[in-house]
Amino acid sequence: MKLRHLVPFGILESQKPKHFRSMLNAAWANRDSLGYGWRILKHGVCDGCSLGPYGLKDNVMNGIHLCMTRLNLLRLNTMGPFDPDRLPDVEGLRQMTNEELHALGRIPAPLRLRRGESRFRRIDWNEAFTTIGSTIKKLRSDGKSDRIGMYVTSRGLTNETYYLARKLSSLIGTNNIDLCARLCHAASVDGLKDTLGVGAPTCSLSDLIGSDLVVIFGSNLANNQPVTMKYLHYAKKRGTKVLVINPYREPGLERYWVPSVPSSALFGTKIMDDFFQVSIGGDIAFMNGVLKALVQTSGVDEKFISRATSGFDELKAHVNALSWAMLEENSGLQRVDMERFARIYSRARSAVFVYSMGLTQHRFGVDNVKSIVNLALARGMLGKEKCGILPIRGHSGVQGGGECGIDPGKLPGNVPLTPESAAYFEREWGEPVAQSKGLRIGQMLEAAFEGKISMLYNVGGNLFETMPDPDYMREAMQRVPFRVHQDIVLNRSTVLEGDDVLLLPAQTRYEQKGGGTSTNTERRIRFTPEIPGHPVGEARSEWEILSAVGRQIFPNAGGPFSFSDAQVVRDEMGRVMPMYNGIQNLQKEGDQLQWGGKTLFAGGTFSKMPNGRARFSAISPPKLEIPEGCVYVTTRRGKQFNSMTYGSNDPLTNRKRTDIFVSGHDADRLGLQEGEKIRLRSDVGQMDGTCRIAPIPPRNVQVHWPEGNVLIARRYDPVSFEPDYNAVARIEKIL
Repeated sequence: MKLRHLVPFGILESQKPKHFRSMLNAAWANRDSLGYGWRILKHGVCDGCSLGPYGLKDNVMNGIHLCMTRLNLLRLNTMGPFDPDRLPDVEGLRQMTNEELHALGRIPAPLRLRRGESRFRRIDWNEAFTTIGSTIKKLRSDGKSDRIGMYVTSRGLTNETYYLARKLSSLIGTNNIDLCARLCHAASVDGLKDTLGVGAPTCSLSDLIGSDLVVIFGSNLANNQPVTMKYLHYAKKRGTKVLVINPYREPGLERYWVPSVPSSALFGTKIMDDFFQVSIGGDIAFMNGVLKALVQTSGVDEKFISRATSGFDELKAHVNALSWAMLEENSGLQRVDMERFARIYSRARSAVFVYSMGLTQHRFGVDNVKSIVNLALARGMLGKEKCGILPIRGHSGVQGGGECGIDPGKLPGNVPLTPESAAYFEREWGEPVAQSKGLRIGQMLEAAFEGKISMLYNVGGNLFETMPDPDYMREAMQRVPFRVHQDIVLNRSTVLEGDDVLLLPAQTRYEQKGGGTSTNTERRIRFTPEIPGHPVGEARSEWEILSAVGRQIFPNAGGPFSFSDAQVVRDEMGRVMPMYNGIQNLQKEGDQLQWGGKTLFAGGTFSKMPNGRARFSAISPPKLEIPEGCVYVTTRRGKQFNSMTYGSNDPLTNRKRTDIFVSGHDADRLGLQEGEKIRLRSDVGQMDGTCRIAPIPPRNVQVHWPEGNVLIARRYDPVSFEPDYNAVARIEKIL
């Protein structure tokens, strides 16, 4: 142990979170609503990352569960409304950053901006609903429902909102509806579904503690899901080994200070036992090398493979035919590294594979996920305790969003859209259900750019900043004749130019009348109660707004949107969505259920797959063509929650959001100096920043997201249509 680690609270550490200082800052930011903020923390289901503690508790361990992600988001729930009459003109708003727009306050009432007007003007709800309703009815009567698009985010939304958004799109005649998960874990859904039969995490968060091995691919849990670091602290106490596969050696995964554990808060917890530094995009080659080593040393579970899987003989022949030289070149690692990983893995009786966007946000993201499945199946690490595949979601509600059908090819209950499923929901809902093929969000925005989208309804989200090639996306959104933004605060997408833009003021999940439900990353559906005492202008519950829009189209009493309260919505969800049966019984704080149980595929039975067998996949490593003199750039996360950033500096790396992470090899090759101003130039844009020499492989560069999106072309995984957030670029000195 280094001597500085023995200094209490890591005072001598330059790369660590300043938890207690940040807690004081959060208290100060919420000083005008401390009582209400405390009630949210004590009684509400977290609206931060996907772990979803309820109050200050969770289902993994005893003790307090509170992280800075949740505290940083708290102000969005406690702030008051802005005064529309004192709002800057729209040109002034467009010059603001996201942080500045959020700080203005909550949206207090419906607002409208037409092309040529200089300011948003306040309107009443009747005008808002009439405008939306008349637009939809006109497009339907003209046979142009396919010119309507919907996009739904996940920060703070409830399952009730997701369900009604999907019902609305289906009944107004469009399957152009998509979820923010398209940008992060669409590859997981498709990759897991195709190989295991279920596109969801296979185990529970509690399986991390007590497993022999936790393997982390392409994820920085310390920054994005900090509560997991407490789980890993206790896992280490139980003897768990933690292996990390990543292009950058994240300091937070080496040692972390858990503030609610005295020993860890004082001296930190050593997390990582071994590190495998792959090149960006080299994971498939690395995993194929591990499989090759396992096959050659008889390190696979022959009994499990024979009993529960298909396709292993093809995979075995495939990896045996791959040369070690090619695997080394493509992975960035040596044969001995892959053999070392295989040796550690072959000795483990249990293992949990954790991964995130470092694997999914590639044009071969689905293949990355299938390669994870190959590793798990090869040793029989599915369907039993302390084993499984755990794609860590980034948002509190995103798991439920997909399961409630926010996808152009699905209906509520994660049901594929087919004539049979459409007929089922038509019987349940009493109206025809759209069956024509829908567009994913990238396709929707490209259609918008071409003038083929007439209306875009956004339930939250900030597409302008989160999609690749933001200049293109700005223009695409501005070409939509009618945009609706249903949100709690302004962001840079809501203030973009348009022919007609409506802002609808939404309530937070804690203000939602009758409470609501949220599904976390381990498939656990929790009830989050209404927390009264914080009315914000004319804001309404998200589900109520969607229901009111539906009544504009189907006004008859007893129609498909005649919901009196959230409980009636849950009653319908439980009836028409078999996987969510029981949601109707979640009615008070603490109520919860976990669909599928603690462990999917118990006993190695894959009932959703043909012949009940999981499927191996023979996957060739992608060949990344990096022209001479160029580097391969990927995006990373800092002190942020999705596109919401908190300050300019990431305490875990002690780097600013404008810093550009360059390898020492490339710095020497190009004559770059630490702290020098440099420029990255790709085919679609350029980014200026400061050179920071970092422990990453040669010809690899990292930049923060979403700032680095200016470099990213519109390129997608062909199966999941998840964007590839990587780019080939040149490094230039700024003279």
